[in-house]
Amino acid sequence: MTPRQSPALLDDASAVARIFEHIDNGTTDLGDTMWREPVDHYHSQARFDAEMALLRRLPVPFCPSAALSEPGSYVARTAAGTPVLAVRDNAGQARAFINACRHRGMQVASGEGCTKTFSCPYHAWTYGLDGQLRGIPGEEGFPDVDKATHGLVPLSTCEAGGIVYVQQRGDIDPGQLGGALEYFSPEQRYFQNSEVVVDANWKLITETLLEGYHIKSLHTDTFYPFGFDNTNLVETFGANCRIIYPFKRMAALREVPAEKRKLNGMVTSVYHLFPNASVAVLSKHTSLTLMEPLSPTRTRLVSYYVVNPDTADAPITLEAAQRDVAFVNDSGQEEDRDAARAIQETLTTGANTHLTFGYFEKAIVNFHQHLAAHLD
Repeated sequence: MTPRQSPALLDDASAVARIFEHIDNGTTDLGDTMWREPVDHYHSQARFDAEMALLRRLPVPFCPSAALSEPGSYVARTAAGTPVLAVRDNAGQARAFINACRHRGMQVASGEGCTKTFSCPYHAWTYGLDGQLRGIPGEEGFPDVDKATHGLVPLSTCEAGGIVYVQQRGDIDPGQLGGALEYFSPEQRYFQNSEVVVDANWKLITETLLEGYHIKSLHTDTFYPFGFDNTNLVETFGANCRIIYPFKRMAALREVPAEKRKLNGMVTSVYHLFPNASVAVLSKHTSLTLMEPLSPTRTRLVSYYVVNPDTADAPITLEAAQRDVAFVNDSGQEEDRDAARAIQETLTTGANTHLTFGYFEKAIVNFHQHLAAHLD
């Protein structure tokens, strides 16, 4: 399953040809700029506050559209420090609200599920899927409350490329998402989510996703036996990027006519969606992961998983997709998280004034360039 290509990204045949060129020559895609990021940007409260404000004023992925598969389906979680409730209304539109009752501020939903209305667990004020206040027990005790103006507070929401985006401050500019790739297709089934809290800054975790320079040294017994060390395609499109990590099994494509070569099952493609989201396309499943900052030194990783469409050779079962997720989460990604934790512990020691990113880390440089520009 390959997302619809934008003019900035290679098609499958061209990508495979470039990967083979790198394999044959022992090369990889390179940037042309180095970047030095001050270490205080990973633990400063002032910097953290500025980044949180940025996350609230940009359209940020919240969940896959497939997680809101039918009217009444909802996802409630905290995003950029704000309790947010996303729901599919009766007309099929995705909506998002601040998850706070207009009576005393209690959250009206938690987790995910499907419902016809939201009832506050504190005093049972009830809201429709459109956020409107429908019922107040003992309504005579609130003569000055106008139900028409006391609905859940809406947040700007839109869907693009199979993802529900939410912007907490101001309205989403449709032009910002007009060229979005189709990261998820309508036939994909959502099957689970996961959360893990890591004692590391959200940018350190993001950086682990964006380069293959560490594959052999950090993932010796997990990812490296199936892939290559520092052999990647790195393509940037605006503040976003795609990094392709090829598998050794793609050698079979050398016998396939160039115009018929497909990346399906031969690579892992990681898309970084600026600023704090990634989409990873693997053999059996695709994930959307949000790096949700909790503090300058703590991050909650929230991931949503969908089954990839069936291949021409065989259907992809739910069990196969679940095994795919377990391998990634319990092996290589735990190693990445451990690396981010270990780095965080050194940042206030004075050993380094900055972290250095070189030509092998083109996608990380692109990330920091755009983050700096937005904050400036």
